[in-house]
Amino acid sequence: MMSHNPQQPTAASGFGHINRYWDRQNQVWAAKILPGQLYVTGARQEVICTTLGSCVSACIRDPKTGIGGMNHFMLPIKDGHSSEDWMDQATRYGSYAMEHLINEIMKAGGNRNNLEMKVTGGARVIQSMSNMVGQRNIDFVLNYAEVEGITVISQDLGDIYPRKVMYYPTTGRLRVKKLRSLHNDTLIQREENYVHELEAGPVAGDVELF
Repeated sequence: MMSHNPQQPTAASGFGHINRYWDRQNQVWAAKILPGQLYVTGARQEVICTTLGSCVSACIRDPKTGIGGMNHFMLPIKDGHSSEDWMDQATRYGSYAMEHLINEIMKAGGNRNNLEMKVTGGARVIQSMSNMVGQRNIDFVLNYAEVEGITVISQDLGDIYPRKVMYYPTTGRLRVKKLRSLHNDTLIQREENYVHELEAGPVAGDVELF
């Protein structure tokens, strides 16, 4: 007799564009996010996954409600702007990436005072960029958590290997697999394209937290 997959959880408003599929190996519905994206869920049968190189992901949840999510971002690369201008731009962009995720968790029913965080990523994988790219992302996300008073309960950061990441918001479980070899250059190409988008596009605006 053929088994039937559990019904796919309904995506929260604003997340219809995220690629979601049935992960047969792990027997769970998966939402796959790309650079610059995020996803939030409170469904027990749903995991959020991504693959990270120099980017970082913050996995944040409210353990009391089981509502949480994950983002995937990188700070803009320093270019012709002065150091002060670049720091302002990078801080605004990084803060937006974090605040957007927190805001969506709260909209879904999470409580700002209960949030806990796990962080991963920031590897040195893009040869054409400074090795400091990943470290700047790491420094930013850890500093953000400290300033905002969000407890970081675990971290897997740095190194030279890309990571495949799976996060289960309802339980807080974070699975990280380091990829010792890449079968193709899709990941690196994707992150390099993302860098070009950051350089070409305006810095994201503020998100009002409530």
